[in-house]
Amino acid sequence: MRLHRLDITAFGPFGGSQSVDFDELSAAGLFLLHGPTGAGKTSVLDAVCYALYGSVPGARQSGQGLTLRSDHAATGTRTEIRLELTVAGRRLEVTRQPPWERPKKRGAGTTLDKAQSWLREYDATAGAWKDLSRSHQEIGEEITQLLGMSREQFCQVVLLPQGDFARFLRADAEARGRLLGRLFDTHRFAEVEKRLAERRRAAEAQVREGDAALLADAHRMQQAAGGAMELPELAPGEPGLAEAVLSAAAVARSTAREQLTIAHCRLTAAESAQAAAERDLADVRERDRLQRRFTEARERAARLEERADAYREAQARMERARKAEAVAPALELREATDAEHRGAAAAQARARALLSEFPEDFAGAGAAGLAAAARRAAEELGGLESARRAERRLAELVAERADLERQERADEEVRQEAEAWLAGWEATRAGLQSRIESAREAATRAEQLSVQREPAQRRLGAARLRDQLAGDTKTAAEQARVARERALKAKAHWLDVKEQRLDGIAAELAAQLEDGAPCAVCGATEHPAPARKDAGHVDREAEERALADYQRAEELHTERERRLGVVREALAAATAEAGDASTERLAEAADDLERLHTRARREASVLHSAHEELRRAEDEHEQRTAARQQAAVRAAARVGHRERLDRERATVDAELAQARGAADSVSARAAQLERRTALLTDAADAARAAEDTAQRLKDADARLADAAFRAGFDTPQDAAAALLDDAAHRELQRRLDAWQSEEAAVRAVLAETDTAAAAQQPPADLTAAERAAATAAQRVRDAASARDAAARRCTELDRLSTRAVTGVRRLAPLREEYDRVARLAGLAAGTSADNERKMRLESYVLAARLEQVAAAATVRLQRMSSGRYTLVHSDDRTGRGRSGLGLHVVDAWTGRERDTATLSGGETFFASLALALGLADVVTDEAGGVRLDTLFIDEGFGSLDDQTLDEVLDVLDSLRERDRSVGIVSHVPDLRRRIHAQLEVVKGRSGSTLRQRGVG
Repeated sequence: MRLHRLDITAFGPFGGSQSVDFDELSAAGLFLLHGPTGAGKTSVLDAVCYALYGSVPGARQSGQGLTLRSDHAATGTRTEIRLELTVAGRRLEVTRQPPWERPKKRGAGTTLDKAQSWLREYDATAGAWKDLSRSHQEIGEEITQLLGMSREQFCQVVLLPQGDFARFLRADAEARGRLLGRLFDTHRFAEVEKRLAERRRAAEAQVREGDAALLADAHRMQQAAGGAMELPELAPGEPGLAEAVLSAAAVARSTAREQLTIAHCRLTAAESAQAAAERDLADVRERDRLQRRFTEARERAARLEERADAYREAQARMERARKAEAVAPALELREATDAEHRGAAAAQARARALLSEFPEDFAGAGAAGLAAAARRAAEELGGLESARRAERRLAELVAERADLERQERADEEVRQEAEAWLAGWEATRAGLQSRIESAREAATRAEQLSVQREPAQRRLGAARLRDQLAGDTKTAAEQARVARERALKAKAHWLDVKEQRLDGIAAELAAQLEDGAPCAVCGATEHPAPARKDAGHVDREAEERALADYQRAEELHTERERRLGVVREALAAATAEAGDASTERLAEAADDLERLHTRARREASVLHSAHEELRRAEDEHEQRTAARQQAAVRAAARVGHRERLDRERATVDAELAQARGAADSVSARAAQLERRTALLTDAADAARAAEDTAQRLKDADARLADAAFRAGFDTPQDAAAALLDDAAHRELQRRLDAWQSEEAAVRAVLAETDTAAAAQQPPADLTAAERAAATAAQRVRDAASARDAAARRCTELDRLSTRAVTGVRRLAPLREEYDRVARLAGLAAGTSADNERKMRLESYVLAARLEQVAAAATVRLQRMSSGRYTLVHSDDRTGRGRSGLGLHVVDAWTGRERDTATLSGGETFFASLALALGLADVVTDEAGGVRLDTLFIDEGFGSLDDQTLDEVLDVLDSLRERDRSVGIVSHVPDLRRRIHAQLEVVKGRSGSTLRQRGVG
């Protein structure tokens, strides 16, 4: 992996956009990243990590990325990291934008934008960048797969934190194990330990249960044999028990097979008798059905003959209705025309009645006279339009004059109110300032009490939780006990159901038999008496349901036990935080603090409102003063406007008096003329409509009389009486069709040969035949039940005997399996006597990895220490703990091996640096040999003398032999003279900036 370019915008201490050209820095092999404390050196490394993995190392990642944004950034600038790198021969560009709160485009406030990510690859053939993905998950998986390491491994291997490795040198075996376990992913070996322990417990339970299973099977065989089997008087574990049980089982099986043969013969005889009775019953039922069918046909024929006259009358009625259908259109036209004429005559009468309110007499006037009178009234109405406009203007003048008077009264009220308010201004301002001072004192008290409230509330909450969890612990324990009992009951039920299914397994096998196909049990191709399922048969689904119920009950039991442990742990934690004080005493103390704090806050809460009230009062003072002045100006301006309105009103009044005439107003006169015009127009239209409908009615009468004569009716009334509506027509047709269908059906039945022959025979005795068949069927059922019981007895005895033999054979290999698994589990857990160092399997694997790291680190440590120190792995036990992860240093000057915690500060630095570089090599090989061309080393060089510093730098400089570039993060001034390629972080009030020196 080689870094090429890093672009940072609004990230960490960098308020603007900054760029780092790693290609220029890497050309020198070593480059220095330096700057004052807090300038942002570590933020450059955080940006690299965030670009690759979408998060920064350790505790600096919080708030879902919101805290990564620079406080120096402009409001509209979004945080963005863009990294260009080459990995696995591919040149990639990763761009990430963490979530940020930007100003809303509309209105005030902010809105949260989601995080964005882009991944592009440079296509050398096309000479352009190609988009790969915009999914956070896909980009993370692609980068992790290419690098071959997780974020934690990357931070330990590429961003070498010397402080972490110094702690690693001084840590105990357990702390080293946690770090190495994360880097090398040895969780699978811990899973192996867990699986071996589980297998050991399972084998032990099977061995214990096997001793009692044989005797339990013997008791079941005795029950199945019906008391014909005698059990040996031996207890579980005594010699000869298996042979005695198997011998007694053989005798019981022989007796059961003899009983099965006898029952089978009885069943065969009963089935033959039943077949003959069923054939007789079928013949009697068929003769009875035909005799009843013939009798019903004769009765239906008699009923048809009785209704023959009604059928002929219905046919005649249908014929007259068909003739009348030709006259129906003329009848409908005459009725519609008559209704239209009556409506027009009524409308004419109503219109002429409304004309009586006028002095003229329009009773003898026709449609033309009424239309002429309406035109004259409309012409007179048109002459009043000018007077209408004048009347509307008069209303506007009256409204304006009233509005002036209202304004004058309102301004006078404003002036008087302002003067009254301004008179008490000084007293109001003094009272508000006094309230502000009192609220400030209360706020100070509230802050002092707030510091005391939180610890008291935490202790009180812990005490209440302690009391609650004490009851929850009892409840959880009771629930766990109930779940355990239910699991045991479910298991017993499952075993009973399984045993019942095996009792009836012969019936299930018999259901699969086919004629001519061999039996799966005996191989015979003939199946004269297959077993049958009885009413209480248990099938495979019932057994699986019982098993599922048992498994659910067992899972519930496990969950209740886990919950009990969680509640107990929570109770211990709450007790530790609450102490020995009672909940009542803690609540009383917390309530006292809360009352004092609430009262202080209540008194202080008026501070803001008092400030606001004083501000509003000052604003109102200015407004009142301005309102008084403006009211005086408006009063002076209204005098001329009032005189102008009075002159215009006098002119309009004179014009309207001339136009109104005798009416109250111009509008009233116009309304009279409008009503006169409308009534005359309506009356003329109604008169013309009445004349037209009278003529159409006369024509319709003539056409109706002609149509009735041609259809064969004497009068139109006769044709109307012969018509049928749709419902009556359908009903009449249905009656005719039903009579014809019934007649055809009766003829067909009476013509049947079998039916006529059965009618000549004696009546059938169906009751006697059914009684004989039922008796034969009952005998077959009794014989089948006896045969099935004997078969089940044989099957159950065979099954239990086989299981007993299997159980005897199974006990020996189970014991051997248990011994072998127990020995392996003890070795893997470090508890076995064969494991002399008490080392767990996971610790053993980590010890091998630590030995590789120590060997790789020693190569560089000897150069840094001029051949003095060598790192070695130690698997000695420390105290009473387990061994495997010790780390010592061998001093060549003294020839002694000592703990790494005894190294001095400078020695600790270059030892941890060598360890970090060695770990990087081992993890790189573990990740598939991914080449790491860019490394960073963070701090620690200030603890070295000049000679040691030269040797350390020589080691780092030697990394260039593998075409690597190393970035050193340090404050040491001497490194600025020794390393020419530098990346400087400059701190300022508006944010930090980056400068590259000694490159190009």
